[in-house]
Amino acid sequence: MFGLKELPERKAIRLKDYDYSQKGCYFITMCVKGRHEMLGKVVVGRGFPDAPYVEMSEYGICLQNSIDFVRRNNDNIKIDNYIIMPNHAHLLVTICHSVNGASGKPRPTNAIIPKLISSIKRFTNREIGFDIWQTSYHDHIVRNEEEYRHIRTYIDENPARWEEDSYFT
Repeated sequence: MFGLKELPERKAIRLKDYDYSQKGCYFITMCVKGRHEMLGKVVVGRGFPDAPYVEMSEYGICLQNSIDFVRRNNDNIKIDNYIIMPNHAHLLVTICHSVNGASGKPRPTNAIIPKLISSIKRFTNREIGFDIWQTSYHDHIVRNEEEYRHIRTYIDENPARWEEDSYFT
């Protein structure tokens, strides 16, 4: 019909048969549009230890302030750990208990995570003055304590592996 293209079928991003209304832990990655390195740069530590770390730009500091604001003002969501990299951020998030919606029924977790990400992105964009984020984000359900520890270590060591990172440009 008149130049209408058939759209590609969207890939399902939710885990089949997973109950998203339960409390749980999630590993989330948010990326800057075009993977532009706007949030900071990885530098080798000065002094002891000489471990690489992220020296944040003013945009990275705005993101950090947004994450910290959400951390302080939400009893149901705990941001256990996070790292702001030059063009993306990783968050380890725990939803502490189910939240009831307006109908009194539990609000599905897959409604809570998008609201969290939207809040962080919106606060950051408002502070910066323009939209820096890709529309979507990546989330992974953390299934057990071993996986939780592995992801926490991955977040902590992310600056040291920057040049091998899939987001490195």
